[in-house]
Amino acid sequence: MTIAIIGGGPAGLFCALQTAGAGRNVIIFEKKPAPGRKLLIAGSGQCNITHDGEIADFLSHYGDHGAFLRPALMNFTNRDLVSFFTGRGLAMKAEPGGKVFPETRKSADVLAVLLAECATRGVEIRSSDPVLAVERDGDGFLVTTKMGAVRAAALVLATGGASYPATGSTGDGYAFARALGQPTTEVAPALTPVYVEDYPFPDLAGISFQNLAVTVYRDGKRVGRHAGDLLLTHTGLSGPGILDASRSIRPGDVLRITFLPDVTMEAVRMQVAEVIAAVGARQVKTALCSLNLPERFVRRLLDLSGVPPNETCARLPKKSRTALAASIAEFPFRVSRLGGFNEAMVTRGGVALEGINKKTMASKTAKGLYCIGEVLDIDGDTGGYNLQAAFSTAALAARQIAGLHAPR
Repeated sequence: MTIAIIGGGPAGLFCALQTAGAGRNVIIFEKKPAPGRKLLIAGSGQCNITHDGEIADFLSHYGDHGAFLRPALMNFTNRDLVSFFTGRGLAMKAEPGGKVFPETRKSADVLAVLLAECATRGVEIRSSDPVLAVERDGDGFLVTTKMGAVRAAALVLATGGASYPATGSTGDGYAFARALGQPTTEVAPALTPVYVEDYPFPDLAGISFQNLAVTVYRDGKRVGRHAGDLLLTHTGLSGPGILDASRSIRPGDVLRITFLPDVTMEAVRMQVAEVIAAVGARQVKTALCSLNLPERFVRRLLDLSGVPPNETCARLPKKSRTALAASIAEFPFRVSRLGGFNEAMVTRGGVALEGINKKTMASKTAKGLYCIGEVLDIDGDTGGYNLQAAFSTAALAARQIAGLHAPR
């Protein structure tokens, strides 16, 4: 009994090792010379594999798709994932803020555990063997590669999305899904930097802010609000807060950033007014820096507001004071574009969730077909949520396949 899995990333490898055994011959088809290329660069090579905390809290980190993932996450939790690796000698550590990494901080060590388990359980990995076509073959599937064709009783699409195409994630799985009658949604980059029109801070690249509010406006109407850490780059905005928000940002949107943490726009205006009024003889620059704003950033705000660098608070005109308060409370950035697939951490869109049974990861229309990991129309926040979804959907599919194809 052959089970074919297309894609040797974390979802494909984990599904394979969980499925193998009891008369099931599991084959992974991987088009790259070695599996796990994208996993090796996860978390800048350190592999933020999951997040700490209660698994129920994960559901709010997948946009509108948390409900779909509930059965998978509850079946194989973050605790289960940590136990899997620690039980095989790779300790995990939760960092402040909740991100979980291997103690070695090496993605290669995570991949090594997965490959060792696949080898132990007899999984066959056919590297440098890209799948050219898939089709129904009676009650099974025919998987065709340049090496020939393989008939499988069950087929798992674990091809990933379209982000970081150099690692092998080029969207192949969407075409395979459609060939088997499985609907897909439009795909686009997600968890990606935001490029800004007439960007005023190119020389401040590297300055970061913690827990800022980002409000998104489209055609003059507020369409979203997000919070998180922000990083100024040479050409726009990045950092976890922006990356998470990018999933719902479109070119032409206006982002209004509140540059003081944990406060409303109006509270920021009042705070700026109060600090300027309280230190009349001191320079405006000194007063604003007392709000824990970086000095180089303050200097640029003064310049943009037409305030001389040595101006004192007592001499600051009301118009300038209002302009500075507005800059800190809701600085506007008009989005020119979002980073492409070569910069995006994940893909928005994919195999349509309404065509997948969320309790098994099986297709509702093509019996024996399963879709797991990033090939699905699922994209989570940064912080380990996407890798957890990959492992959890893989485990759920494996449980279903092993149950249906157990020896009689």
